[in-house]
Amino acid sequence: MPVLSQPPDAVVATPLPGPGARLGFRVRDGRLTAIEMLGPAAALRAPVGGSLAAEVARQLAAYFADPAFPFDLPLETAGTPYQRRVWHALTRIPPGEPQTYGAVARAVGGGARAVGGACRANPVPIVVPCHRVVAASGLGGYLGGGAPGSAGALAVKAWLLAHEHR
Repeated sequence: MPVLSQPPDAVVATPLPGPGARLGFRVRDGRLTAIEMLGPAAALRAPVGGSLAAEVARQLAAYFADPAFPFDLPLETAGTPYQRRVWHALTRIPPGEPQTYGAVARAVGGGARAVGGACRANPVPIVVPCHRVVAASGLGGYLGGGAPGSAGALAVKAWLLAHEHR
């Protein structure tokens, strides 16, 4: 997941564990461009009232209250044409119905590893639900998870999947 290159427009508290305890996000030209999972020590920063950042915060809160909440935000997701196809496919995966990397690959073309790479490059996790993509035999990675020290990101993925399986 990309790291915010500038200070976030807002930082909000979430019920997520560890690195997702706070979400920082950026908007530009009337579009959500990035969400970054921040640890619990990140300073909260309220969005400006009436702004798109305030709407992003409202919709994230609605999702955490009801996992079936449908996001409706204008997005600016810079990526390759393939990544954009994968991200579009992810938005069609219903909450509580995860799909495998291979199933997504069959739907958009390419291979399971390429889908994993597109998920890892997703600039707006949760809104574009890359957490709903799992390995054929297990949880799989998340936000580059699977590397040493990434247990926190996998805990966030497990929490999101459990939240949606209510």
